[in-house]
Amino acid sequence: GPSKDCLIARGRCLCFRRRIEPREFEVFFDPRELRKEACLLYEIKWGTSHRIWRNSGRNTANHVELNFIEKFTSERHFCPSVSCSITWFLSWSPCWECSKAIRGFLSQHPSVTLVIYVSRLFWHLDQQNRQGLRDLVNSGVTVQIMRVPEYDHCWRNFVNYPPGEEDHWPRYPVVWMKLYALELHCIILSLPPCLKILRRCQNQLTLFRLTLQNCHYQMIPPHILLATGLIQLPVTWR
Repeated sequence: GPSKDCLIARGRCLCFRRRIEPREFEVFFDPRELRKEACLLYEIKWGTSHRIWRNSGRNTANHVELNFIEKFTSERHFCPSVSCSITWFLSWSPCWECSKAIRGFLSQHPSVTLVIYVSRLFWHLDQQNRQGLRDLVNSGVTVQIMRVPEYDHCWRNFVNYPPGEEDHWPRYPVVWMKLYALELHCIILSLPPCLKILRRCQNQLTLFRLTLQNCHYQMIPPHILLATGLIQLPVTWR
């Protein structure tokens, strides 16, 4: 039968390189872990083909996004008439320099579409990083926070999980996903930050502080605010 690195779908063999180990996935993609290194899991699909090409990447001297662009453009001959769909699962969102490089890459290859899922927001209080993400979204890139379905998908398709453990991806606290989703809304809507991340090195705790202003209540959809389970909407008396 096929190995676990060779998935069968629609009668086709969907192959890719080495899977990452469960421990690697756990530490890279835990939204509470503020590790410096970044990990990228990606899927590439060409035209109307059902074949999906999967691989992973890490930071080297360059950020992982730049490594992907360099590798992808050097190994591929682009045919403008053939569409290419790329999905990234990133442990950190792109910095402003990487966001600029991504937009340059996509402008040079208009047949390529990119969807980015991120586990955490990289230095999200930095105004340049916030503007970089806004520019990405405004240029047509989909940027979203990883939720349970994305974590489950990555575990099943990118991780060398033990036999019978396909359902046992690390159950990260959902509240962190919702907090980052809330802050991403602030970024896209050009609102001030509402989420602050604190790290206590003595006991390795990652803490958060949520501070909402009137503009957040006015501009962010109520269901996004309520989804955190931490916010009560102000009552307006008539």
